[in-house]
Amino acid sequence: MQLADHFDVLLKDTVNLSQFKLDTLDSRVTAIYKALKDDSELGPYVRDKIPQGSWAHRTIINPVGNNEFDADFMLLLDENPDWSTSPKTYIEQVYRALDRHSTYGGMPHLRKCRCVRLIYANSCHVDIVPYLKLGDVRQVIVNRDNDEWEDTDPEGFTAWMREKDQTAGGNLRRVIRLMKYLRDHKNSFTGTRSVILTTLLGQQVSEMKKLFDTGYYNSTPTALLHTVNDLDAWLQARPVKPSIPDPSGSGVTFDHRWDQATYSYFRDRIHAHAAEMQNAYDEPDKDASVRKWQAVFGDGFTAPAPKSGSGRFGTAAAAAATTIGRSGRAG
Repeated sequence: MQLADHFDVLLKDTVNLSQFKLDTLDSRVTAIYKALKDDSELGPYVRDKIPQGSWAHRTIINPVGNNEFDADFMLLLDENPDWSTSPKTYIEQVYRALDRHSTYGGMPHLRKCRCVRLIYANSCHVDIVPYLKLGDVRQVIVNRDNDEWEDTDPEGFTAWMREKDQTAGGNLRRVIRLMKYLRDHKNSFTGTRSVILTTLLGQQVSEMKKLFDTGYYNSTPTALLHTVNDLDAWLQARPVKPSIPDPSGSGVTFDHRWDQATYSYFRDRIHAHAAEMQNAYDEPDKDASVRKWQAVFGDGFTAPAPKSGSGRFGTAAAAAATTIGRSGRAG
């Protein structure tokens, strides 16, 4: 059975990052950006901040246990001829600006290959990715390890993701969150990066499929089943790791983000999940279907709390559910 209402509960109470944490993230990024903009050395080159990755795509999920949640943003910078002879200098300059700040200088921050990471204790970390438009044409980020530019188009990727989600009736981002939950919380297909998972799932979404079946993406469970089945068919036809181009059209690929062993494991796990989801979806008995979906997603897959006034003990049950429930965005 579809049990769409159970999926709503799973997303809202278990999978989704809470609105409070999303608001906290937004306020922290705003404060970081202001600090960098106000810096005497870096500030004159700072032009904008652009959310990136799961934060921008609305596919961010709750971390496992007490782990940090994280988000990236692109820091759009003007070129400085003195820095551009060595691209990694831009990461160094962002790092130094944080170092000079009265608050962030005392917080853990470190240089990564493509970003500077600022760590909030027992909470989250924010990755700041220097981003330039060389000659107002070529869009690049920095590879610090190789001291070179890498082509990118973050806004193009986000636009592509938004278009695919609209085609799927707003359900693609829910499907991605659910699959990331399986990866992170259920230890399935570990090692597959989010950008690859997002790209491969998004590539399966098609207007053509809706022409043959108008209900192809009409609910979260139906979109999940069809998208995972379509991905499984695509993967099974490719035993050797395929090239995964950036769908924004930047010209780069994500091939360096995984190897054949990681790909093969991902391929096998998606094949197994596709069969499990089909079995749960096709099960006509509601209780049996719930158990089969729970075997995939865990005990968070449950029925909504009774509405106030429904049934003999409706009001009390609803009040109790409100007391013990957890918050999170429903969409």
